[in-house]
Amino acid sequence: MSEVAIAPGESGISLGEVARIWLRHLVSVFIPLNALIFLWTGPHSWYVAPLFFIPIGIAYALDGGVRSERRQPHKDLPAWPFDTLVYLLAGLQFWTILELARVFSVQAFFSIDMLTVFIVVGASSGFSIITAHELIHRKLRWQQGLGRLLLCTVLNEHFYTEHLRGHHVRVGTPEDPATARFGESYEGFYWRTIREQFAHAWRLELDRLGNPRWTDRRFWLNRVVHGQAIGWGLALAILLWAGPVAFAAFLLQAFSASRLLEAVNYFEHWGLRRRARRVRPVDSWDTHSWFTYYGLTGLSRHADHHAEPARPFQQLRVMDDAPVLPGGYVRMVDLATGRNAEFQRAAVEELKRKQLGPFAEDAAPDELATSAEAQAAKPHPVLRAWSQLSIPVRRTLALAVALVAFTLGAQWEAADGRSLAAAFGAHLWILAVFAAALVCHAQLAKRIPHEGVCWAAAFAVLIGLGRFGDALLF
Repeated sequence: MSEVAIAPGESGISLGEVARIWLRHLVSVFIPLNALIFLWTGPHSWYVAPLFFIPIGIAYALDGGVRSERRQPHKDLPAWPFDTLVYLLAGLQFWTILELARVFSVQAFFSIDMLTVFIVVGASSGFSIITAHELIHRKLRWQQGLGRLLLCTVLNEHFYTEHLRGHHVRVGTPEDPATARFGESYEGFYWRTIREQFAHAWRLELDRLGNPRWTDRRFWLNRVVHGQAIGWGLALAILLWAGPVAFAAFLLQAFSASRLLEAVNYFEHWGLRRRARRVRPVDSWDTHSWFTYYGLTGLSRHADHHAEPARPFQQLRVMDDAPVLPGGYVRMVDLATGRNAEFQRAAVEELKRKQLGPFAEDAAPDELATSAEAQAAKPHPVLRAWSQLSIPVRRTLALAVALVAFTLGAQWEAADGRSLAAAFGAHLWILAVFAAALVCHAQLAKRIPHEGVCWAAAFAVLIGLGRFGDALLF
């Protein structure tokens, strides 16, 4: 089924159809613009910053809708409107980093704004890696260079080397650090893959240059060295220009982006084992979510991307042989990172249905055994003790520790003469207001079927009590 219907004898595609397709892809600016507006309007009062979670919630809701996108692209679709969109997204990321430094040159470290950076700016920076991924697969060197600069804004430029010369060559094999193994948890995968991907990128560059020592002039042609120098040079420039709080905010958004990137890597190939010399559609997971396709510049069609890595995002095709994820990418990040056991159950069902991974007819006998070993691996004693506590106890302890740490940190940072007891009371009030907003949402959700109305009421409680508390406590 084509993206647009072509009348008999007609060739090409009308300008109106191109515009309609392009406008759908314009959804991709939604998450970056939310982050930019958050920073543009900052610093914020503590009860205003959480309002910028709303667009993230909207993206989550849209990604879980029943609307899917399975139409194949039109072969005559022009490239330039979609290239322009990629450059726009790149520009938004650079602007976001500039605004991040400006805001946190005057905002405190112990603030709700800083906590918001992890989710709102981190989501946008994670999205920028998608844009960088599109650019590093282009043929022109300046486009690849732009993609590498984007990766420098999240301290992950080595992705350029590892992804192109490592992942695309070894995807679906045990030698690929970016392929999650059957039965592997997200946390286990994350800490394994970030270490192995960097080491593999470093080895690829040393091999390319002939294994020179650092005293050899060839060593300084190492692209991983260049990426580290530019990325950490940017971080140092922010430290010197905007101060340590802005430096911390920059590191926080980079860490959040890394978590999102590896969550995507995790579920894009989880449990699959390549069984042919060439990469096939069955070696990658796809999703048919409308929002993921248009909002994340075609990333949902990952199977075709591995079949034709240079194919631009607007031309990626639906591959019917590929296993299908139980949701779009926004939903899958939440599922893989926050409810990993549920993700694995759904993924195993799909692999069984498609007879892939360890359930393939030609699967090696040790594949399921390897999974059992991964699932039976004993966690650290502290983590094991923590997991044995009930969920209410864990939440209470986590909130108590966060409250005390936040109070002590804010008191030390402000040094405004206010007593520790007064600071503790103010932060306890903030916590109580957030709790009241969540209780309001929970109670309304039992009576009102419209999720948007429930959240609107919850945020109204947050702002109303927040403004009232400001007059009394701050």
